[in-house]
Amino acid sequence: MQKLLSFLAGSERCFVNYIRVAIFIVMAWIGGLKVCQYEADGIVPFVTNSPFMSFFYHNSGKKAIDTEGVTGEQNKGKEVPEYKLHKNLEGKMVAKNIEWHKENGTYPFSYGLGIMIFTIGTLTLLGIWVPKIGFWGGLLTFGMSIVTLSFLITTPEVYVPNLGGDMPTPAYGFPYLSGAGRLVLKDVIMSAGGLIAASEAARRLLKKQEK
Repeated sequence: MQKLLSFLAGSERCFVNYIRVAIFIVMAWIGGLKVCQYEADGIVPFVTNSPFMSFFYHNSGKKAIDTEGVTGEQNKGKEVPEYKLHKNLEGKMVAKNIEWHKENGTYPFSYGLGIMIFTIGTLTLLGIWVPKIGFWGGLLTFGMSIVTLSFLITTPEVYVPNLGGDMPTPAYGFPYLSGAGRLVLKDVIMSAGGLIAASEAARRLLKKQEK
């Protein structure tokens, strides 16, 4: 037990670097996927409902009548946000929906976001060797995670909807997270990792200044 404690205590720097590598893997993978149609379509509910990003889309705030009950039988004939009528399921290509997303500016925004995410991940990784770069990478990771966590407030899709059925739906709305919501919640860990990486880089910078 004593050897394990000594090993863990003496490996703090290695574990912080592991956090940096982990952040890079997540950022590079997710950032790279932003060039894919399904991923670009999938972030639309988050972006269009966000007060920080909705202005990037041309169709944010627009509403339309759900004539076919696409968003659920309870919404048939009712006015709903337009983006909900043009969702593409992952792995499904619908031409009219893709045309709507092109008009919306979905894809250029996703490409730019992907580049930004990949860049932040790279800056964080470089903190292994260059603390000044890693410091900013860690802070940017934290900041991006906070923006992502704000989706828990602004995006209805992060909670289980009440779609009806032949019996009552007992668990919907807050605090019942949907698949998208559970994914967003994990950014609590990313925000902590970013701060740890920035803190360790700051300590190395201060040590260098003392010499």
